Amino acid sequence: MNRRTRLAVVLALGGLLTACVSAPDGRPSPPSAERPFWQAEFGGPAATRPPERFWTTETGNRDAEGWGNNELQYYTDEAENSALDGAGHLAISARPAPAGSRLPCHTQEFCPWTSARLTTEGKVALARGRVEIRAKMPTGTGLLPAIWMLGDNGVEWPGQGEIDICEVVGGEPRTVYGTAHGPTYFNENGIDGSTTLAADASQAFHTYAVDKQPHRITWSVDGKSYFTLTPPMLPAPRDWVFEQDMHLLLNVAVGGDWPGPPDTSTPSPATMTVDYVRFYGEGSA
Repeated sequence: MNRRTRLAVVLALGGLLTACVSAPDGRPSPPSAERPFWQAEFGGPAATRPPERFWTTETGNRDAEGWGNNELQYYTDEAENSALDGAGHLAISARPAPAGSRLPCHTQEFCPWTSARLTTEGKVALARGRVEIRAKMPTGTGLLPAIWMLGDNGVEWPGQGEIDICEVVGGEPRTVYGTAHGPTYFNENGIDGSTTLAADASQAFHTYAVDKQPHRITWSVDGKSYFTLTPPMLPAPRDWVFEQDMHLLLNVAVGGDWPGPPDTSTPSPATMTVDYVRFYGEGSA
């Protein structure tokens, strides 16, 4: 989620379980013949951390320059910010920082919020196929929850490539953004589409997905495609950087250039509740 000041360019119109696809309301449909090559289902006792075999919890703020967006949250590895909820979900929660905490921040002396950022970098990646995440996203002023992917080509961002599977920003609780960033199309120039939910994203689970095929990426919500990107749609020199392994990231950001600051109406905790993650096709795990 390396987008900074945002100019939306809407290009719309596009334990282990048996794999399934999504019904229109975001619930799993009956099992199909297709099986994921990797999945995370998040069964386990409450307050248990997600398995380190697949997930790395990144921490900090100041050293990461506010995570590139002048954000106000300090990412921690505490269970209060990321853990299983005991009901089959992973909960990633942004909360006001505890009184007296001195968490170094990029934009001010100390960060007023804590949150979590989890990644499968170096552990699980998708080369070709589809990634599905069934989740309930937090909404509210100053929040920017994100489900996204970064390339494993070893190049510095934005050359490494980024696919934002789902972002729900601040005061737009019913809008889902899907975006691609690359060497010459990044930040406010990222190529994106959007779709509108029937209700706030925090009211129900939805299945957010990207189908990543050679020279084609398609975004969908609850099995309904809303945006497809192909190389001719990129600005010259049309540097398509997505034919590579890409790992997954989940985080809830607070404040920063795009959503703006939180206020007294911002929910606390603001929780992304993840039911499952599934990778279909080809990749590594």
